[in-house]
Amino acid sequence: MDKHEKYDYWLDNAKYDLDSADAMYKSGRWLYVVFMCQQAVEKLVKGLYIIYMDDNVPRTHNIRVITDKIEDFLPEAIPEKYFNLFEELTIYYLNGRYTDYKQKTGERIDERAASDILKRTTEVFAWLLTLKP
Repeated sequence: MDKHEKYDYWLDNAKYDLDSADAMYKSGRWLYVVFMCQQAVEKLVKGLYIIYMDDNVPRTHNIRVITDKIEDFLPEAIPEKYFNLFEELTIYYLNGRYTDYKQKTGERIDERAASDILKRTTEVFAWLLTLKP
């Protein structure tokens, strides 16, 4: 597979996760909305990493760590509001993944918060799609 085929693999998975976030929103599973949003953005950013760097995608779920490695190669700068979202999504990944934190995080995520995260994720996702050369 060439780097564009590998990018497409990550993109397909990212789209699936974003669709899953929407399905979780419609079913009222707020914690899983934000978790799937994190997964969608992480996978799309990893696809961009392959395009701009190499196949050795960092083994991290921290979106900011990955974007920091590719930022200088992108056709435009990443807006600060997106960096803020990346950091927020990373927190939801960690807190949603580990049982001790899941209940605490789930209590903080209500319909309004889930809707906001899904909306901002959809926006950043569309913008990230424009970065593929």
